[in-house]
Amino acid sequence: MSAPLLQLEKFCVSYGAVEAVHQIDLQVNAGEIVTVIGPNGAGKTTLLCAAMGLLTSRGGVLLDGQRMARPSVEAMVARGVALVPEKRELFGEMSVEDNLLLGGFSRWRRGERDQRPRMAEVFGIFPRLQERRAQLASTLSGGERQMLAIGRALMARPRLLMLDEPSLGLAPRIVREVLQVVSSLRSHGVSVLLVEQNARAALQVADRAYVLEMGAVALQGAAQALLHDRRIIDTYLGIGARGEGGAAS
Repeated sequence: MSAPLLQLEKFCVSYGAVEAVHQIDLQVNAGEIVTVIGPNGAGKTTLLCAAMGLLTSRGGVLLDGQRMARPSVEAMVARGVALVPEKRELFGEMSVEDNLLLGGFSRWRRGERDQRPRMAEVFGIFPRLQERRAQLASTLSGGERQMLAIGRALMARPRLLMLDEPSLGLAPRIVREVLQVVSSLRSHGVSVLLVEQNARAALQVADRAYVLEMGAVALQGAAQALLHDRRIIDTYLGIGARGEGGAAS
């Protein structure tokens, strides 16, 4: 059996004397969508940023079974990991096409001149971006900006895509559309680590899930099982969620 694509071992992140993420064991296998859900302040974004090398951490970070001596953004990108941050961080005064080209810059710098074919593939995933290719990013709708942020990350041809709160600020219909695309990334050879506060939406697209509370894993398991778990229903899904969850399955 092959090693997990990403594995965190006893992973900890502190802000000064305060430990925000405590002893996390987590893994993402090739071809999987894994979600981390939990309330505001649970440590979800901190976990993702530290795993990407944006924050100092303790514990083990392994890619394909190989331990990263000191995770950094540059090392993670070089090993095929991409992050779409919560704020999307697009270049608003640049066109959709130019934002996408910037996403492929790391490959261009390594001498790989496949940005145009890759852009065509991204447009195949997000046809609306092709329609808007000459439009400034600042003029896009919220859903289109999220699609562009994901598309820009895909330009680097990652094996693992980390997504931080992709549903934030989006209407329910657009959330479903964006997460349907996330679900389809398996068929494009991309695994996903999805941090999400919208527990129902995340569990409906994921294979496995971790529930984070106060910086530690409170529950983990198959996403469909957690979608019907009484503790998850009562805490995260609200009244009537049992019926909705059943319909979604």
